[in-house]
Amino acid sequence: MKILLIIPAYNEEESILSTISSIEKIRETFPHQLDYLVINDGSIDSTEDILKQNKINYVTLLINSGIGVAVQTGYKFALENEYDIAVQFDGDGQHDINSLENLISSLITKKADLAVGSRFLEEKKSEFQTTLMRRVGINILSFFIKAVSGKRIRDTTSGYRAGNKKVIKEFAKRYPTKYPEPESIVYLLKKGYTIKECPVNMFERQGGTSSITPFKSVRYMIDVCSAILILLLLKEED
Repeated sequence: MKILLIIPAYNEEESILSTISSIEKIRETFPHQLDYLVINDGSIDSTEDILKQNKINYVTLLINSGIGVAVQTGYKFALENEYDIAVQFDGDGQHDINSLENLISSLITKKADLAVGSRFLEEKKSEFQTTLMRRVGINILSFFIKAVSGKRIRDTTSGYRAGNKKVIKEFAKRYPTKYPEPESIVYLLKKGYTIKECPVNMFERQGGTSSITPFKSVRYMIDVCSAILILLLLKEED
């Protein structure tokens, strides 16, 4: 199996090198071919210098285009290079590379098209659970997605996820730009794809600061619910 880690990075000078180091540590013993591509999303710090100096595989977007565009760039690369599985993996050090085998297992056994890494599954909760405000918002989104799609996804905003060849093709063609994680879940459910949550471990970000404030969390929740309703009303694309 050929597996690609898609690593979006915007101003991650404090964490990108340790993130890549964690991947390099498991590559030789990993049971499948494991490659990675950093998408430098127009960083204005020294992220690109670090990538270049350490000969890390990357591409640079000339301007900051947002997480959706950065991730879709990775899916296009995965499609063009015929990867079997593409995994979204944050550049800020939050995702535990040791959870990767568990995340992709349902794709390898063909039990799912998209595997979503969850911090909240009862059988194995992540060490890091995020803030109370965000957990409340995630629970509301989870309830809303189940109400409109019939499928419960507990960790609706998780960016640690893996897609098979069919999902790679879908996301290379169309990937939400404003609220990518929950919107893409609803999009795939609407098109009949199978989504499975898998327990993964996550950490607090290793550097930088999050742009999501408590006020923005509330606004995000309202906006994404509206976006999902609009998505469900749109005529399904060919």
